[in-house]
Amino acid sequence: YLERRRFYSIKRAVRTVNRDQVLEQLRVCSAEDQVFDVVGRNKAKLTVGHVGCAVGMLWQFQREKPQLLRTVELIRSHPQFLTLRVLAENKISLMDDLMLVDMLYSFLRLNVDPHDSLVQQLVSEAWLRIDRFPMASLSKFAICLNDQHLQHSPLMGRITSIVDQRLSCIDDARILTTLMISMSSLVSTRLRDALISRADHLLDAMDPSQYNNPRRVVQFLRNVKYSHRPLLEKCNQILLCNVPRLDAENIGIIMGLYQSLQFNNCDFRLAVKERLIELIDSSTDPFSFTKLFVALAPLASPDIRERFVSLLSLEENTSRKIYQISNLHVYKPVEVARVTQALYLLQYQNPELFTKLRSILMNVFPYEVIMLTRVLSMLPCPRPDEALTSRVEAVVMQCNLNDLNTISLTIAKWVRNDPSYRHSTPSKYVRLLQTLNRCGHQRLQTADRLDLVLEELKFVSGEWFEEMLLEETMAMLQRMMDQINWTNVPELSLFLTKMNCLCPLLMDHIARVAIKDIDKIHYSATYATLLPFSVLNYDSAQADELYDACVQRFTPHITSFDPHLLVLLAYALAVADCFPEELVRRIFSIDFLGKLDSQLETLPDALNMRTRLRLMDLNRAVCLECPEFQVPWFHERYCQQLQKKGHGSISPMQQQIHKMLGEVLGGINFVRLSVVTPYFYTVDFECMLDSHRQPLAYATQSSLQISDGEKAHWATGSLEKVKDELPPGAQRVSVDFLDSKSFCKNSHHMKGEALMRKRHLEILGYRVIQIPHFEWNSMELSTPDAWKEYLKKKIFRDLSS
Repeated sequence: YLERRRFYSIKRAVRTVNRDQVLEQLRVCSAEDQVFDVVGRNKAKLTVGHVGCAVGMLWQFQREKPQLLRTVELIRSHPQFLTLRVLAENKISLMDDLMLVDMLYSFLRLNVDPHDSLVQQLVSEAWLRIDRFPMASLSKFAICLNDQHLQHSPLMGRITSIVDQRLSCIDDARILTTLMISMSSLVSTRLRDALISRADHLLDAMDPSQYNNPRRVVQFLRNVKYSHRPLLEKCNQILLCNVPRLDAENIGIIMGLYQSLQFNNCDFRLAVKERLIELIDSSTDPFSFTKLFVALAPLASPDIRERFVSLLSLEENTSRKIYQISNLHVYKPVEVARVTQALYLLQYQNPELFTKLRSILMNVFPYEVIMLTRVLSMLPCPRPDEALTSRVEAVVMQCNLNDLNTISLTIAKWVRNDPSYRHSTPSKYVRLLQTLNRCGHQRLQTADRLDLVLEELKFVSGEWFEEMLLEETMAMLQRMMDQINWTNVPELSLFLTKMNCLCPLLMDHIARVAIKDIDKIHYSATYATLLPFSVLNYDSAQADELYDACVQRFTPHITSFDPHLLVLLAYALAVADCFPEELVRRIFSIDFLGKLDSQLETLPDALNMRTRLRLMDLNRAVCLECPEFQVPWFHERYCQQLQKKGHGSISPMQQQIHKMLGEVLGGINFVRLSVVTPYFYTVDFECMLDSHRQPLAYATQSSLQISDGEKAHWATGSLEKVKDELPPGAQRVSVDFLDSKSFCKNSHHMKGEALMRKRHLEILGYRVIQIPHFEWNSMELSTPDAWKEYLKKKIFRDLSS
């Protein structure tokens, strides 16, 4: 019996010895102080496993807290944290591969400086072992390198090479998508396409509730600047299903990525708008309120925007939240930039808050300087300080064309706000503009890859680019014409449209490429592809063939288009006198118009107004040119509202022409100014000629009525009835002055909208006389007599000519 008791006593003692009491103590800790207490009591006993467990738990406790409640700085300053750092550095060689990467990840998350010897030693050891890392550890290690801004390092290059070799073996979407983001700056076109293909496969196989995976895929596409529409739509479908689980921060991130990729999905915008409105009442802390504010402001309807302004201006507690946000170091400058943009969108005014925002925005990395200048220019500030202009000057040589354009727009605002501008442009701005010009020309002259240049040109606009770089840009595009292919045709077409440049050589080549590979071009990209041919009125045999090819490409997918994009597409075709019946009937169906109304509420104000205007223009075009479709005219009230908003003074040019037309026709009562026709075209000047080409005075005509704003309106009634009110053989004459907006920038070629207007006025019974600005303002017409003779020839020429 005694021997048996002794046996069990020895067995219990052995079991106690084999138990890791320190590890057990660590595992039952529920707070950071408890972890540090265990570390402090067991310094001499701590093994590499204990250190790894303790550091991992410290990060896990922080990770579980809301960002504003995290206490990372307190942890870093704790004496026992220094103990853990020293022990970890001394035991690096004892760590297995998994622990090595986990330790590095946790220390970086706890804000240990990347230049600290511990972090450097961990990275060096990881480099030695990198070829044997499992993919999960490789993925986590890649995140650590990104955290240290080493995404362009040889070490990240090695990771990229390993992924390239083992890509077919990666079966976890989370691991793959994390790696894709980390190494996105180093992937070749071939590897990019391979990663997209693998991601596409893994998205189909994964649990659809894991919404971070498609979000990371979208982020990768943004990073590599590649709008792969089929994959974007797949990701969007998964994200759409997960909207009820998304918080404001994730929604804001996704919407920002979509905006960068110029990807817009009506269903997603409507769903996230509803979700964000649901979150308003539960967003009670400053962090969640700010994320909600930034995400919802661009989508909000006027009543929601007013609610935001009211919260910011009137409620003391909410205002305090915004002030807390401005003072907290946890916000990165890019996050503060988003807050500033949202405040700008709401036209919110608070000088004290703007001063605090400005101070945070000044603390940026060099690569963020361009973002800084753009956002600071939104704030009410009379002029930039020397520190900002010096920072801009320091990075100009590294800027791409888009960055240079952003700086030029900002300088223009600075100049306007500088009191000394009244006398002359300050020399500091002149020097900066000269540097911009030189850098822009150098970049265009040395460019050799069309895709990269088009990416830089995607968002350029403004006088500086058009005056200083446009001509050389067009020459560069013609030099690279052999690089035009189906992947870059839509982007190149958009640029030509935006720049208002007619280049037959480029456009013929675009048409040939697009017609040849139309089945490879995404159906939604047909809009961008045909846009310059319509807008710039480029009429050729190849253009006609391109319209037919595009119509055949998008017609099977009409129901998949975002409503606003379908309206813009139909309008572009209408300008080119092309009215596909299936497209027209789809747009003017009750279901479609209801969906369009819902979507318009989520669009930015400018796009909302543009879409509404284009729908009206399309409605008018269909009524006039395709009466057989029996589409009703339902924009009467809308046009009346536009007229009330658009009342303006008569320009000196109009007064001059009006006076001379009166002299040419025999009196001012023979000409009307700003006549509004049926379907609400406004004719600059109108006169009437009888069958003998003699002017008719308006006093004897009943079909015109003078209304408010000194505009003459045709009497209400059908088009046929109004036509019949003219005396037999008489004719209405429209005299329209065409300014530079009616012509392509680099020629006297008339644009499509001016030509469509002429068609429509002729359908309304007018003989249309167009006066181009370059003729009226020419040297030949420099005297009143010359102008009057010019008008006589235009009006009284042979009617058959």
